Amino acid sequence: MSATKHPSRPPASDVSPWVGLVGLVTLLSCIVFARNWPDICAVMGWPDDRGRLSGPNAALAAMVMTGLAMAAWSVLVEKVHRNPSTGIDWSRRRPASDVLDISITKLAGLWATWFIIGALYMLCRWYWDGNYLFAMRVMGWAIVPLFVLSVPYILWIDRVMVNPKDHCWHFGAMLVGREAWDGEQVKKHWRAWIIKGFFSAFMIGILPPGFAAVVEADSTAILHDPVRLGVTLFELLFVIDVQIGTVGYLLTMRPLDAHIRSGNPFLAGWVAALLCYPPFVYGIMGDGGVIQYEYNTADWAYWLSGHTGLLYLWAAWLVLLTGIYAWATMAFGIRFSNLTYRGVITNGPYRYTRHPAYLSKNAFWWFCYMPFLVTSDSMLDAVRNTVFLGVVSAIYYWRARTEEAHLLAEDPKYREYYDWMQENGVITARLSRLIRRANPRKADPVPQPAE
Repeated sequence: MSATKHPSRPPASDVSPWVGLVGLVTLLSCIVFARNWPDICAVMGWPDDRGRLSGPNAALAAMVMTGLAMAAWSVLVEKVHRNPSTGIDWSRRRPASDVLDISITKLAGLWATWFIIGALYMLCRWYWDGNYLFAMRVMGWAIVPLFVLSVPYILWIDRVMVNPKDHCWHFGAMLVGREAWDGEQVKKHWRAWIIKGFFSAFMIGILPPGFAAVVEADSTAILHDPVRLGVTLFELLFVIDVQIGTVGYLLTMRPLDAHIRSGNPFLAGWVAALLCYPPFVYGIMGDGGVIQYEYNTADWAYWLSGHTGLLYLWAAWLVLLTGIYAWATMAFGIRFSNLTYRGVITNGPYRYTRHPAYLSKNAFWWFCYMPFLVTSDSMLDAVRNTVFLGVVSAIYYWRARTEEAHLLAEDPKYREYYDWMQENGVITARLSRLIRRANPRKADPVPQPAE
Protein backbone atom coordinates (compact mmCIF):
# COMPACT_ATOMS: atom_id res chain seq x y z
CA MET A 1 0.00 0.00 0.00
CA SER A 2 1.18 3.56 -0.56
CA ALA A 3 2.84 5.53 2.20
CA THR A 4 0.23 8.29 1.86
CA LYS A 5 -2.41 6.18 3.57
CA HIS A 6 -0.46 6.31 6.84
CA PRO A 7 1.51 9.57 6.57
CA SER A 8 2.26 10.04 10.25
CA ARG A 9 2.29 6.65 11.95
CA PRO A 10 2.43 2.93 11.26
CA PRO A 11 -0.55 0.61 11.82
CA ALA A 12 -1.52 0.03 15.46
CA SER A 13 0.64 -2.43 17.35
CA ASP A 14 -0.93 -5.65 18.63
CA VAL A 15 0.87 -5.12 21.97
CA SER A 16 0.82 -1.89 23.96
CA PRO A 17 4.09 -0.54 25.40
CA TRP A 18 2.60 -0.68 28.90
CA VAL A 19 2.95 -4.46 29.18
CA GLY A 20 6.71 -4.34 28.80
CA LEU A 21 6.93 -1.32 31.09
CA VAL A 22 5.04 -3.18 33.82
CA GLY A 23 7.46 -6.06 33.41
CA LEU A 24 10.44 -3.71 33.62
CA VAL A 25 9.21 -2.01 36.81
CA THR A 26 8.46 -5.37 38.42
CA LEU A 27 11.83 -6.82 37.50
CA LEU A 28 13.74 -3.77 38.74
CA SER A 29 11.76 -3.93 41.99
CA CYS A 30 12.79 -7.58 42.39
CA ILE A 31 16.43 -6.68 41.80
CA VAL A 32 16.29 -3.86 44.36
CA PHE A 33 14.63 -6.21 46.86
CA ALA A 34 17.25 -8.91 46.26
CA ARG A 35 20.15 -6.47 46.61
CA ASN A 36 18.76 -5.01 49.84
CA TRP A 37 17.70 -8.25 51.50
CA PRO A 38 20.36 -8.02 54.26
CA ASP A 39 19.21 -4.48 55.13
CA ILE A 40 15.57 -5.60 55.11
CA CYS A 41 16.42 -8.43 57.51
CA ALA A 42 18.27 -6.00 59.78
CA VAL A 43 15.31 -3.58 59.91
CA MET A 44 12.80 -6.38 60.54
CA GLY A 45 15.00 -8.15 63.08
CA TRP A 46 15.13 -11.34 61.01
CA PRO A 47 18.19 -13.61 60.95
CA ASP A 48 20.12 -13.35 57.70
CA ASP A 49 22.30 -16.26 56.66
CA ARG A 50 21.90 -15.70 52.92
CA GLY A 51 23.22 -12.23 52.16
CA ARG A 52 21.94 -10.77 48.94
CA LEU A 53 19.40 -12.94 47.13
CA SER A 54 21.49 -13.69 44.07
CA GLY A 55 20.98 -17.45 43.73
CA PRO A 56 19.34 -19.31 40.83
CA ASN A 57 16.01 -19.64 42.65
CA ALA A 58 15.94 -15.87 43.21
CA ALA A 59 16.46 -15.32 39.48
CA LEU A 60 13.63 -17.75 38.75
CA ALA A 61 11.37 -16.04 41.29
CA ALA A 62 12.05 -12.66 39.69
CA MET A 63 11.04 -14.06 36.30
CA VAL A 64 7.84 -15.54 37.76
CA MET A 65 6.92 -12.25 39.45
CA THR A 66 7.64 -10.34 36.25
CA GLY A 67 5.47 -12.70 34.22
CA LEU A 68 2.59 -12.58 36.71
CA ALA A 69 2.63 -8.78 36.73
CA MET A 70 2.62 -8.59 32.92
CA ALA A 71 -0.14 -11.19 32.64
CA ALA A 72 -2.24 -9.45 35.29
CA TRP A 73 -1.89 -6.10 33.52
CA SER A 74 -2.78 -7.67 30.18
CA VAL A 75 -5.97 -9.26 31.51
CA LEU A 76 -7.17 -6.82 34.18
CA VAL A 77 -6.28 -3.54 32.47
CA GLU A 78 -6.02 -4.21 28.74
CA LYS A 79 -8.63 -7.01 28.69
CA VAL A 80 -6.64 -9.00 26.11
CA HIS A 81 -8.69 -12.11 26.87
CA ARG A 82 -11.54 -10.46 24.96
CA ASN A 83 -9.55 -9.97 21.76
CA PRO A 84 -11.03 -11.86 18.78
CA SER A 85 -7.51 -13.05 17.96
CA THR A 86 -7.57 -15.30 21.05
CA GLY A 87 -10.03 -17.59 19.25
CA ILE A 88 -12.22 -17.50 22.39
CA ASP A 89 -15.87 -16.56 22.71
CA TRP A 90 -16.56 -16.13 26.42
CA SER A 91 -20.30 -15.77 25.86
CA ARG A 92 -20.47 -19.27 24.44
CA ARG A 93 -19.87 -21.78 27.21
CA ARG A 94 -20.56 -25.29 26.05
CA PRO A 95 -21.40 -28.01 28.56
CA ALA A 96 -18.28 -29.95 29.53
CA SER A 97 -19.86 -33.10 28.14
CA ASP A 98 -19.97 -31.52 24.65
CA VAL A 99 -16.19 -31.08 24.49
CA LEU A 100 -15.01 -34.00 26.61
CA ASP A 101 -13.97 -36.16 23.63
CA ILE A 102 -12.14 -33.19 22.07
CA SER A 103 -10.37 -32.40 25.33
CA ILE A 104 -9.27 -36.00 25.86
CA THR A 105 -7.83 -36.12 22.35
CA LYS A 106 -6.08 -32.81 22.91
CA LEU A 107 -4.64 -33.96 26.23
CA ALA A 108 -3.30 -37.07 24.50
CA GLY A 109 -1.54 -34.85 21.98
CA LEU A 110 -0.23 -32.48 24.64
CA TRP A 111 1.09 -35.18 26.97
CA ALA A 112 2.71 -37.05 24.07
CA THR A 113 4.37 -33.81 23.00
CA TRP A 114 5.79 -33.26 26.48
CA PHE A 115 6.98 -36.87 26.63
CA ILE A 116 8.82 -36.58 23.30
CA ILE A 117 10.42 -33.24 24.25
CA GLY A 118 11.44 -34.72 27.61
CA ALA A 119 12.99 -37.70 25.84
CA LEU A 120 14.96 -35.36 23.59
CA TYR A 121 16.21 -33.47 26.64
CA MET A 122 17.46 -36.74 28.10
CA LEU A 123 19.15 -37.84 24.86
CA CYS A 124 20.93 -34.58 24.01
CA ARG A 125 24.10 -34.34 26.11
CA TRP A 126 24.36 -30.55 26.09
CA TYR A 127 21.25 -30.31 28.27
CA TRP A 128 23.15 -31.96 31.13
CA ASP A 129 26.05 -29.55 31.37
CA GLY A 130 26.65 -25.94 32.34
CA ASN A 131 23.71 -23.54 32.54
CA TYR A 132 21.30 -26.10 31.12
CA LEU A 133 21.46 -28.11 34.35
CA PHE A 134 19.39 -25.45 36.11
CA ALA A 135 16.81 -25.52 33.31
CA MET A 136 16.53 -29.30 33.58
CA ARG A 137 15.99 -29.06 37.35
CA VAL A 138 13.28 -26.44 36.92
CA MET A 139 11.49 -28.51 34.30
CA GLY A 140 11.78 -31.57 36.53
CA TRP A 141 10.06 -29.66 39.34
CA ALA A 142 7.38 -28.35 37.00
CA ILE A 143 6.37 -31.47 35.11
CA VAL A 144 3.98 -32.99 37.68
CA PRO A 145 2.09 -29.72 38.37
CA LEU A 146 1.87 -29.13 34.61
CA PHE A 147 0.37 -32.56 33.99
CA VAL A 148 -2.16 -32.10 36.80
CA LEU A 149 -3.16 -28.53 35.86
CA SER A 150 -3.38 -29.28 32.15
CA VAL A 151 -6.55 -31.34 32.71
CA PRO A 152 -8.79 -28.57 34.17
CA TYR A 153 -7.18 -25.99 31.88
CA ILE A 154 -7.92 -27.90 28.66
CA LEU A 155 -11.46 -28.78 29.79
CA TRP A 156 -12.08 -25.12 30.68
CA ILE A 157 -10.59 -23.54 27.54
CA ASP A 158 -12.25 -25.99 25.13
CA ARG A 159 -15.67 -24.94 26.42
CA VAL A 160 -15.16 -21.36 25.19
CA MET A 161 -12.90 -21.79 22.15
CA VAL A 162 -14.53 -20.96 18.83
CA ASN A 163 -12.76 -23.95 17.29
CA PRO A 164 -11.38 -26.26 19.99
CA LYS A 165 -9.94 -28.60 17.36
CA ASP A 166 -6.63 -26.71 17.17
CA HIS A 167 -3.12 -27.87 16.21
CA CYS A 168 -2.75 -29.88 19.40
CA TRP A 169 -6.03 -31.68 18.79
CA HIS A 170 -4.90 -32.72 15.30
CA PHE A 171 -1.72 -34.26 16.71
CA GLY A 172 -3.74 -36.06 19.36
CA ALA A 173 -6.20 -37.28 16.73
CA MET A 174 -3.28 -38.62 14.69
CA LEU A 175 -2.08 -40.58 17.72
CA VAL A 176 -5.51 -41.87 18.69
CA GLY A 177 -6.41 -42.68 15.09
CA ARG A 178 -10.17 -42.37 15.62
CA GLU A 179 -10.87 -39.13 13.78
CA ALA A 180 -9.78 -37.29 10.66
CA TRP A 181 -6.73 -35.15 11.19
CA ASP A 182 -4.83 -32.67 9.02
CA GLY A 183 -1.11 -33.22 8.44
CA GLU A 184 -0.49 -29.49 7.97
CA GLN A 185 -1.99 -28.80 11.37
CA VAL A 186 0.26 -31.45 12.92
CA LYS A 187 3.28 -29.73 11.34
CA LYS A 188 2.16 -26.39 12.79
CA HIS A 189 1.80 -28.01 16.20
CA TRP A 190 5.33 -29.38 16.12
CA ARG A 191 6.90 -26.22 14.74
CA ALA A 192 5.45 -24.31 17.69
CA TRP A 193 6.48 -26.87 20.30
CA ILE A 194 10.01 -27.39 18.97
CA ILE A 195 10.50 -23.63 19.22
CA LYS A 196 9.07 -23.56 22.72
CA GLY A 197 11.03 -26.59 23.91
CA PHE A 198 14.37 -25.55 22.41
CA PHE A 199 14.36 -21.91 23.44
CA SER A 200 12.64 -22.28 26.83
CA ALA A 201 15.43 -24.54 28.09
CA PHE A 202 18.06 -22.11 26.82
CA MET A 203 16.39 -19.04 28.33
CA ILE A 204 15.75 -20.61 31.75
CA GLY A 205 19.35 -21.81 31.82
CA ILE A 206 20.81 -18.33 31.33
CA LEU A 207 18.59 -16.63 33.94
CA PRO A 208 20.88 -17.18 36.97
CA PRO A 209 24.32 -15.85 35.85
CA GLY A 210 23.22 -12.39 34.75
CA PHE A 211 20.84 -11.94 37.67
CA ALA A 212 23.59 -12.85 40.15
CA ALA A 213 26.04 -10.43 38.53
CA VAL A 214 23.58 -7.53 38.80
CA VAL A 215 22.47 -8.31 42.36
CA GLU A 216 26.05 -8.73 43.59
CA ALA A 217 27.47 -5.71 41.72
CA ASP A 218 29.42 -3.32 43.95
CA SER A 219 27.83 0.05 43.19
CA THR A 220 30.54 2.06 44.92
CA ALA A 221 33.36 0.40 42.99
CA ILE A 222 31.89 1.07 39.54
CA LEU A 223 31.08 4.76 39.87
CA HIS A 224 34.59 5.95 39.00
CA ASP A 225 35.50 3.17 36.60
CA PRO A 226 33.98 3.60 33.11
CA VAL A 227 34.71 0.02 32.11
CA ARG A 228 33.14 -1.59 35.18
CA LEU A 229 30.23 0.84 34.98
CA GLY A 230 29.65 -0.01 31.34
CA VAL A 231 29.90 -3.77 31.89
CA THR A 232 27.49 -3.61 34.84
CA LEU A 233 24.95 -1.68 32.78
CA PHE A 234 25.36 -4.19 29.92
CA GLU A 235 24.62 -6.98 32.38
CA LEU A 236 21.55 -5.19 33.73
CA LEU A 237 20.14 -4.62 30.26
CA PHE A 238 20.82 -8.21 29.25
CA VAL A 239 19.03 -9.35 32.43
CA ILE A 240 16.01 -7.29 31.35
CA ASP A 241 16.13 -8.90 27.92
CA VAL A 242 16.51 -12.45 29.26
CA GLN A 243 13.93 -12.18 32.03
CA ILE A 244 11.20 -10.68 29.85
CA GLY A 245 12.15 -12.91 26.92
CA THR A 246 11.80 -16.01 29.10
CA VAL A 247 8.32 -14.89 30.15
CA GLY A 248 7.44 -14.68 26.46
CA TYR A 249 8.46 -18.28 25.79
CA LEU A 250 6.55 -19.65 28.78
CA LEU A 251 3.25 -17.71 28.63
CA THR A 252 2.03 -18.93 25.25
CA MET A 253 -1.61 -19.00 26.37
CA ARG A 254 -4.78 -18.11 24.47
CA PRO A 255 -6.50 -16.22 27.33
CA LEU A 256 -3.48 -13.88 27.28
CA ASP A 257 -3.69 -13.61 23.48
CA ALA A 258 -0.06 -14.72 23.54
CA HIS A 259 -0.44 -18.12 21.91
CA ILE A 260 1.86 -19.11 19.05
CA ARG A 261 -0.27 -18.61 15.98
CA SER A 262 2.35 -20.17 13.71
CA GLY A 263 5.98 -21.18 13.68
CA ASN A 264 8.21 -20.15 10.80
CA PRO A 265 7.53 -22.65 7.98
CA PHE A 266 10.74 -21.88 6.06
CA LEU A 267 13.77 -24.15 6.45
CA ALA A 268 16.07 -21.17 5.82
CA GLY A 269 14.54 -19.37 8.80
CA TRP A 270 15.27 -22.31 11.12
CA VAL A 271 18.84 -22.71 9.88
CA ALA A 272 19.61 -18.99 10.23
CA ALA A 273 18.15 -18.84 13.74
CA LEU A 274 19.63 -22.06 15.14
CA LEU A 275 23.13 -21.10 13.95
CA CYS A 276 23.01 -18.31 16.55
CA TYR A 277 22.24 -20.50 19.59
CA PRO A 278 23.84 -23.38 21.52
CA PRO A 279 24.87 -26.00 20.73
CA PHE A 280 25.20 -25.02 17.07
CA VAL A 281 26.75 -21.61 17.68
CA TYR A 282 29.79 -23.17 19.39
CA GLY A 283 30.96 -24.87 16.22
CA ILE A 284 30.14 -21.84 14.08
CA MET A 285 31.07 -18.68 16.01
CA GLY A 286 32.53 -19.97 19.28
CA ASP A 287 36.13 -20.62 20.26
CA GLY A 288 37.62 -22.56 17.37
CA GLY A 289 34.44 -22.18 15.32
CA VAL A 290 34.59 -21.93 11.54
CA ILE A 291 33.78 -18.19 11.60
CA GLN A 292 35.27 -17.23 14.97
CA TYR A 293 35.87 -13.48 14.84
CA GLU A 294 37.65 -12.99 18.18
CA TYR A 295 41.00 -14.53 17.27
CA ASN A 296 43.87 -12.59 18.86
CA THR A 297 41.53 -9.72 19.69
CA ALA A 298 40.87 -7.58 22.74
CA ASP A 299 37.88 -5.28 23.28
CA TRP A 300 37.08 -1.61 23.64
CA ALA A 301 38.43 -1.41 27.20
CA TYR A 302 41.86 -2.63 26.04
CA TRP A 303 42.20 -0.41 23.00
CA LEU A 304 40.95 2.74 24.75
CA SER A 305 42.81 2.13 28.01
CA GLY A 306 44.24 5.32 29.51
CA HIS A 307 41.74 7.60 27.74
CA THR A 308 39.14 8.06 30.47
CA GLY A 309 36.89 10.49 28.63
CA LEU A 310 36.81 8.31 25.53
CA LEU A 311 36.12 5.23 27.67
CA TYR A 312 33.05 6.94 29.15
CA LEU A 313 31.82 7.97 25.69
CA TRP A 314 32.38 4.50 24.26
CA ALA A 315 30.69 2.87 27.26
CA ALA A 316 27.70 5.21 26.85
CA TRP A 317 27.40 4.29 23.16
CA LEU A 318 27.55 0.55 23.92
CA VAL A 319 25.00 0.97 26.72
CA LEU A 320 22.69 2.76 24.27
CA LEU A 321 22.99 -0.11 21.78
CA THR A 322 22.33 -2.68 24.51
CA GLY A 323 19.40 -0.59 25.73
CA ILE A 324 17.83 -0.66 22.27
CA TYR A 325 18.27 -4.43 22.24
CA ALA A 326 16.51 -4.79 25.62
CA TRP A 327 13.81 -2.30 24.55
CA ALA A 328 13.10 -4.42 21.47
CA THR A 329 12.35 -7.41 23.71
CA MET A 330 10.25 -5.31 26.10
CA ALA A 331 8.13 -4.10 23.17
CA PHE A 332 6.82 -7.66 22.73
CA GLY A 333 5.47 -7.79 26.27
CA ILE A 334 4.55 -11.42 26.93
CA ARG A 335 4.74 -12.38 23.24
CA PHE A 336 8.48 -12.53 22.67
CA SER A 337 9.93 -15.62 20.99
CA ASN A 338 12.05 -16.53 17.99
CA LEU A 339 10.65 -18.03 14.80
CA THR A 340 7.01 -17.33 15.64
CA TYR A 341 4.09 -15.17 14.59
CA ARG A 342 2.18 -13.93 17.67
CA GLY A 343 0.90 -10.60 16.38
CA VAL A 344 2.54 -7.55 14.82
CA ILE A 345 4.65 -5.11 16.85
CA THR A 346 4.88 -1.59 15.41
CA ASN A 347 5.69 0.61 18.42
CA GLY A 348 8.82 1.24 20.49
CA PRO A 349 12.03 0.71 18.50
CA TYR A 350 10.03 -1.07 15.78
CA ARG A 351 8.82 2.35 14.69
CA TYR A 352 12.33 3.18 13.47
CA THR A 353 13.51 -0.09 11.96
CA ARG A 354 11.91 -3.49 11.39
CA HIS A 355 14.75 -5.27 13.18
CA PRO A 356 16.06 -3.10 16.03
CA ALA A 357 17.36 -6.05 18.06
CA TYR A 358 19.47 -7.45 15.23
CA LEU A 359 20.73 -4.02 14.20
CA SER A 360 21.72 -2.97 17.73
CA LYS A 361 23.22 -6.38 18.61
CA ASN A 362 25.45 -6.44 15.55
CA ALA A 363 26.47 -2.81 15.99
CA PHE A 364 27.39 -3.65 19.59
CA TRP A 365 29.70 -6.47 18.44
CA TRP A 366 31.46 -4.25 15.90
CA PHE A 367 32.04 -1.40 18.36
CA CYS A 368 32.82 -3.66 21.34
CA TYR A 369 35.26 -6.11 19.76
CA MET A 370 36.63 -4.04 16.85
CA PRO A 371 37.79 -7.16 14.94
CA PHE A 372 40.04 -5.11 12.67
CA LEU A 373 42.34 -4.47 15.67
CA VAL A 374 44.36 -7.48 16.83
CA THR A 375 46.93 -8.09 19.54
CA SER A 376 49.08 -10.23 17.23
CA ASP A 377 49.88 -7.35 14.82
CA SER A 378 48.89 -9.76 12.05
CA MET A 379 47.11 -8.22 9.08
CA LEU A 380 45.78 -11.68 8.21
CA ASP A 381 44.17 -12.03 11.66
CA ALA A 382 42.58 -8.59 11.28
CA VAL A 383 41.20 -9.40 7.82
CA ARG A 384 39.89 -12.80 8.91
CA ASN A 385 38.19 -11.42 12.01
CA THR A 386 36.60 -8.57 10.07
CA VAL A 387 35.35 -10.84 7.32
CA PHE A 388 33.98 -13.41 9.77
CA LEU A 389 32.12 -10.82 11.85
CA GLY A 390 30.72 -9.59 8.54
CA VAL A 391 29.51 -13.14 7.91
CA VAL A 392 27.85 -13.17 11.35
CA SER A 393 26.07 -9.93 10.50
CA ALA A 394 25.02 -11.45 7.17
CA ILE A 395 23.49 -14.41 9.04
CA TYR A 396 21.39 -11.97 11.08
CA TYR A 397 20.32 -10.22 7.88
CA TRP A 398 19.31 -13.64 6.55
CA ARG A 399 17.31 -14.26 9.76
CA ALA A 400 15.56 -10.93 9.33
CA ARG A 401 14.54 -11.67 5.76
CA THR A 402 13.16 -15.12 6.60
CA GLU A 403 11.16 -13.63 9.48
CA GLU A 404 9.74 -10.99 7.15
CA ALA A 405 8.71 -13.67 4.66
CA HIS A 406 6.91 -15.57 7.42
CA LEU A 407 5.04 -12.53 8.74
CA LEU A 408 4.15 -11.22 5.28
CA ALA A 409 2.50 -14.56 4.56
CA GLU A 410 0.57 -14.55 7.85
CA ASP A 411 -0.86 -11.08 8.41
CA PRO A 412 -1.93 -8.25 6.04
CA LYS A 413 -1.12 -5.84 8.86
CA TYR A 414 2.54 -6.76 8.57
CA ARG A 415 2.43 -5.94 4.85
CA GLU A 416 0.99 -2.55 5.79
CA TYR A 417 3.72 -2.07 8.41
CA TYR A 418 6.40 -3.28 5.97
CA ASP A 419 5.33 -0.78 3.33
CA TRP A 420 5.00 2.06 5.85
CA MET A 421 8.51 1.42 7.13
CA GLN A 422 9.92 1.41 3.61
CA GLU A 423 8.85 5.04 3.21
CA ASN A 424 8.73 6.40 6.77
CA GLY A 425 10.98 4.36 9.06
CA VAL A 426 13.76 6.59 10.38
CA ILE A 427 16.41 3.93 9.66
CA THR A 428 14.65 1.55 7.28
CA ALA A 429 13.45 4.24 4.85
CA ARG A 430 16.93 5.76 4.55
CA LEU A 431 18.52 2.39 3.90
CA SER A 432 15.85 1.61 1.29
CA ARG A 433 16.48 4.90 -0.49
CA LEU A 434 20.23 4.23 -0.54
CA ILE A 435 19.61 0.81 -2.08
CA ARG A 436 17.29 2.28 -4.71
CA ARG A 437 19.81 4.97 -5.61
CA ALA A 438 22.59 2.42 -5.90
CA ASN A 439 20.43 0.24 -8.16
CA PRO A 440 17.42 2.20 -9.51
CA ARG A 441 16.09 -0.80 -11.45
CA LYS A 442 15.88 -3.01 -8.39
CA ALA A 443 13.06 -2.36 -5.91
CA ASP A 444 13.22 -3.87 -2.45
CA PRO A 445 11.99 -7.44 -3.06
CA VAL A 446 9.53 -9.29 -0.93
CA PRO A 447 11.60 -11.91 0.92
CA GLN A 448 11.17 -15.39 -0.53
CA PRO A 449 13.29 -17.86 1.46
CA ALA A 450 13.63 -21.50 0.51
CA GLU A 451 10.99 -23.87 1.82
